[in-house]
Amino acid sequence: MTDARLAPEGRGHPDAADIARDGWVDRLLPAALRPYARLARLDRPIGTWLLLFPGWWAILLAAPPGSAPDWRLLVLFAVGAVAMRGAGCTINDIVDRDFDAQVARTRTRPIPAGEVSVRQAFAFLAVQGLVGLAVLVQLTTTAVWLGVAVLGLVAAYPYMKRLTWWPQFFLGLTFNWGAILGWAAAADAVPAAALLLYAGGIAWTLGYDTIYAHQDKEDDALIGVKSSALALGDRTRPWLFVFYAVAVVLFALAGAAAGAGWPYATGLAVAAVLLLVQAATVAIDDPADCQRHFRANRWVGWALFLGAAADRLVG
Repeated sequence: MTDARLAPEGRGHPDAADIARDGWVDRLLPAALRPYARLARLDRPIGTWLLLFPGWWAILLAAPPGSAPDWRLLVLFAVGAVAMRGAGCTINDIVDRDFDAQVARTRTRPIPAGEVSVRQAFAFLAVQGLVGLAVLVQLTTTAVWLGVAVLGLVAAYPYMKRLTWWPQFFLGLTFNWGAILGWAAAADAVPAAALLLYAGGIAWTLGYDTIYAHQDKEDDALIGVKSSALALGDRTRPWLFVFYAVAVVLFALAGAAAGAGWPYATGLAVAAVLLLVQAATVAIDDPADCQRHFRANRWVGWALFLGAAADRLVG
């Protein structure tokens, strides 16, 4: 998911650029910092939320019944998600810079626009990596090693769209690693519940990122980029139901394995309804509607978060 894709309307369209101007980045940041904020997608936080939620869910479910959330871990994971999502976007833009320069929607990104050189992007990547490392070393030993292990997935993901029709699966492997990492940070272990939560997150990502990829399917076909949207085409809707059904079942099994009760089940039921509506109503040939439904997944994340938090508080 190159989550700078906000309004793709085809090559050469005058309004196709995916960099929004006059937002908080332009209003609040010095001019020298604005390209780096955009490189890290700080102006578009949905990717950070989607990266963060699996870790938050795991931290909550790993806690013993009757306990308050570990706010220190929740904050650390929030900081880490901002840093590592930004790092992932920076790597993606370095790798895709030649593609981005050829397409109207991406040619105004900081690297192809000449606002940030490749050397500067690598330096910025190092800074983001150091922030992530500062968070990681405060976790358990198990979590530290898991944090190191995911770097291979982070580095490999940008190349997957060149190699397979299913880069969304590899994004799922990467974006949901927090489910394993969060459990290890909270309990210094990776039980079956954590693996079920991770697998459910992968299925969730297959759904929402396939919707996302439909925004760019014409441009992707033109420049030779592969995606599940192109692989599934008109069969996307039934497959969305499959992906989301698998996600809900695996989330339910994760909750059962963690001893979660009715508050978690309630949150999951709300999430399931949101996913059902999403799959049933998304217009896959309307980029704006795809973007709206993609962004709606933050409410899925919040539903599970609040359900898990309430479950542990109620005990």
